[in-house]
Amino acid sequence: MVNKITVGHVHMSGCTGCLVSLADNYEGLFKILDDYADLVYCLTLADVRHIPEMDVALVEGSVCLQDECSVREIKETREKAKVVVALGGCAAYGNITRFCRGGQWNQPQHESYVPIGDLIDVDVYLPSCPPGAEAIRNVCVMAYLLLQGNDDQKALAGAYLKPLMDLAKRGTEACGCDLMVDVINQGLCMGCGTCAASCPVRAITIEYGRPNIDREMCIKCGACYAQCPRSFFSFDVVNQFEGIIEAIDGAMGKGGE
Repeated sequence: MVNKITVGHVHMSGCTGCLVSLADNYEGLFKILDDYADLVYCLTLADVRHIPEMDVALVEGSVCLQDECSVREIKETREKAKVVVALGGCAAYGNITRFCRGGQWNQPQHESYVPIGDLIDVDVYLPSCPPGAEAIRNVCVMAYLLLQGNDDQKALAGAYLKPLMDLAKRGTEACGCDLMVDVINQGLCMGCGTCAASCPVRAITIEYGRPNIDREMCIKCGACYAQCPRSFFSFDVVNQFEGIIEAIDGAMGKGGE
């Protein structure tokens, strides 16, 4: 496999935590950039001013509707990228940026922020705040295998990415009610407390080993659903876990370890 794919990081309104998580792959990031992907756009890491054509766009942050440049750039990203990935909770669900009210002295007009899926079609969600470095690495590798691999590798990549693609199809809102319906009522909750720890308004408490959601406090930011390790549980991944890990390890040069 010698044909690289092109990848760009498009930064909207966010804290840059997702980019830090991407960089936290260290030598794994160098391996990806050496063998599998050319980084063609990134305001922090690449000296490119305008959004170019690319295979995969990793979009961080939500979009400020009062910022005409951001609205134009997110639409341009959709036009120029084959695959758009909502990287992190802000891009996927709005997350904490749904709190923004405007009125600050420096930018009083910036008051409305929406997840990117409210303005464009998104192919893959990679939620969490921020997503783990390994998860970002795996999505990059799987995107490569999906676009450039052989038939078996494309099948494995499709199985890995399917739950993240299904998340994108669900829409741009997620809340504590989704945890009740999709996780707790399905007997999948393991009482880890990740949802409560991730809630920015403290609307979730753990009682008797299970989440209790205060619906009046919930702002539907999606943080709890995005962080829950069981919220997008998929047998498509579990049943092919060994093959998927072998494909990732092989791509990263870890097959002999």
